[in-house]
Amino acid sequence: MQLHDPAARGFASDNYSGVHPDVLAAIGAANLGHQSSYGNDVYTRRLQEVVRQHFGEDAEAWPVFNGTGANVTGLQAVLPRWGAVVCARTAHINVDEGGAPERVGGLKLYSVPTPDGKLTPDLVDTEAWGFGDEHRAQPLALSITQSTELGTVYTVEELSALTRHAHDVGMVVHLDGARLSNAAASLGLPLRAFTTEVGVDILTLGGTKNGALGAEAIVVLNPDAVHGLVYARKFNMQLASKMRFVSAQLVALYSGDLWLRNAGHANAMAARLRAALEGVPGITFAQPTQANGVFARLPDGVADVVRERFAFYDWDASVNEVRWMCSFDTTAEDVDTFAALVTEAVAARR
Repeated sequence: MQLHDPAARGFASDNYSGVHPDVLAAIGAANLGHQSSYGNDVYTRRLQEVVRQHFGEDAEAWPVFNGTGANVTGLQAVLPRWGAVVCARTAHINVDEGGAPERVGGLKLYSVPTPDGKLTPDLVDTEAWGFGDEHRAQPLALSITQSTELGTVYTVEELSALTRHAHDVGMVVHLDGARLSNAAASLGLPLRAFTTEVGVDILTLGGTKNGALGAEAIVVLNPDAVHGLVYARKFNMQLASKMRFVSAQLVALYSGDLWLRNAGHANAMAARLRAALEGVPGITFAQPTQANGVFARLPDGVADVVRERFAFYDWDASVNEVRWMCSFDTTAEDVDTFAALVTEAVAARR
């Protein structure tokens, strides 16, 4: 029994979207017969081959259920108990994971304000200090997000400078890649070009926001930087017994170009939305639109009018800033209808 309107789509989050038909088909194909549990299955073995094709021969994938679990478990595996993480103030690990890195992971977060969600070596240094001081949690990991929570994308040069600086001061580099595919589509580069080749040690490989049902993976790029991940995944309750269904989704996404087509389409729809509203008097944009998110500031009352038909979130209500997210299944008609409604609502306020 269907309980919702299957034609309804909004701009609240790429988590709102459904599952890509090819991924659903992959789950169905994996559902026949029996396979060994806890990752000793052909789909998880195939995932290792796929991940190595994208990230290099040393890469190893550890499938998990969700991005929070991936981030917490991955960071635990690169830090001692006295370790701390430097991250942007807007980082998902800092503001959107219910305190899990600190409550569950036992990690101290040092968050740094940034204008665009992106860290720089100088910004990292505002918290990367006190090494050897027994009174201060040791900043031994740098966590960066690509693309960022503000829809911006690091360049290869920016990432290279960050990872080089982090390694020089003795920090391991973690990358939250919940929207890594959107960054690749934006940069027009293969995944390894801005991960393995710039010195990232461990990352979260996103699937859920790009067409999967609930599938992420921790990907180890530098085995020397990671310890005890096999145990951390289990005690963080991220070890799937029927792992073939998680791995099969990621294989469906990443073995061909589905991941890139989905992300590229979502990015293109965000660019279309930005272009449709760019010249509307009264609308300003808080960030460049480089991935699949648009951050706009609206006149008073406009957001509430538009939300009567389309779902989306306030980002900073104090300045009427909203976030509009596009997904792999957002259509050009969705965008055009939405843009026309926003334009109409703005005009009515003038």
